[in-house]
Amino acid sequence: MGPTRKPNVCSRLSRRALGCFSRDAGVVQRTNLGILRALVCQESTKFKNVWTTHSRSPIAYERGRIYFDNYRRCVSSVASEPRKLYEMPKCSKSEKIEDALLWECPVGDILPNSSDYKSSLIALTAHNWLLRISATTGKILEKIYLAPYCKFRYLSWDTPQEVIAVKSAQNRGSAVARQAGIQQHVLLYLAVFRVLPFSLVGILEINKKIFGNVTDATLSHGILIVMYSSGLVRLYSFQTIAEQAKNGIQEMDCCSLESDWIYFHPDASGRIIHVGPNQVKVLKLTEIENNSSQHQISEDFVILANRENHKNENVLTVTASGRVVKKSFNLLDDDPEQETFKIVDYEDELDLLSVVAVTQIDAEGKAHLDFHCNEYGTLLKSIPLVESWDVTYSHEVYFDRDLVLHIEQKPNRVFSCYVYQMICDTGEEEETINRSC
Repeated sequence: MGPTRKPNVCSRLSRRALGCFSRDAGVVQRTNLGILRALVCQESTKFKNVWTTHSRSPIAYERGRIYFDNYRRCVSSVASEPRKLYEMPKCSKSEKIEDALLWECPVGDILPNSSDYKSSLIALTAHNWLLRISATTGKILEKIYLAPYCKFRYLSWDTPQEVIAVKSAQNRGSAVARQAGIQQHVLLYLAVFRVLPFSLVGILEINKKIFGNVTDATLSHGILIVMYSSGLVRLYSFQTIAEQAKNGIQEMDCCSLESDWIYFHPDASGRIIHVGPNQVKVLKLTEIENNSSQHQISEDFVILANRENHKNENVLTVTASGRVVKKSFNLLDDDPEQETFKIVDYEDELDLLSVVAVTQIDAEGKAHLDFHCNEYGTLLKSIPLVESWDVTYSHEVYFDRDLVLHIEQKPNRVFSCYVYQMICDTGEEEETINRSC
């Protein structure tokens, strides 16, 4: 017989949480997650690439499940090798799923059907149907048609697990209309729904006559976030912030090809995350002194990229006459040869901010995933990704408890998925658990 295999740390802690160690089960769970957080951040912990797979269609990830073939095939990412959970029947191109969100049963609510107490996938199809699909079997539980006048393409949470925002593709107008000089004033639509069952809250039209020369918009926590090409971001609320907000317009001092992005912090603290190529700002809404009806936006903390502190370079050239000419030019803030932030996410159970930073070295890009304290922004751990990072293609990185998952698009529409799992030294792991208890 071979050596006895030690159980996975994350699985062991999850099993322990089911035991009767306290009258309040939440105390045990919080203790366990505190132990896991300490294990993740300790210096000796490594993340090892345990398996890699490739696909001709986009790959997606949601809470321990990896989706292939436009969400048609579901595989567990928890095991040390791929394990299929379900596979839906093949469908036409118009019926394929374009985007999806994982909905999990709310605690304490009485729901109409027994199937509603299990997790489900809220999915958007290519022909504008909104579906709710069982996350364990792939069965369609609910469906609703959106609208015929635009192409809806993206899903996001307005209020996590309660209200979703369905965003349309941007309206570029037909080639004939552009040639005729006809302007398209409506950039996109945002349809807002409550979940379980689906019920329409309203459809918002992002019109350039109203918002100006807007480039994009999204909805989060009841706040409409409108972005402009100049780097300007405006925050709107239909109740209070439009009339009572100070510093509601945020600008990031950066010069880059890619625009910065801004969204509400997923930790429900009311803070805002504003990400640029070389800095991550965590902002907070605070009441104005002596005026509780008004609020202002101020910095909570800032995470800066690790780069040399210069924004311009000098180039020396020699003319035919032998005269030396010095030319100075400014570097872009997202220059690939400097460390640049690409992805910022939040691990809610471990209360950690995860930040992906990339540096182009010669012809190859190298990336690392950094864990920061969510309260103060302190760097706690950095994990190098072994595979190269091509900045010309799209990437997604997920950090979920003891798992890191990197999905990338390669040339010729090949998608790759790299799964990393946490590896601890046996002696140090036992010592850390005993000390934390």
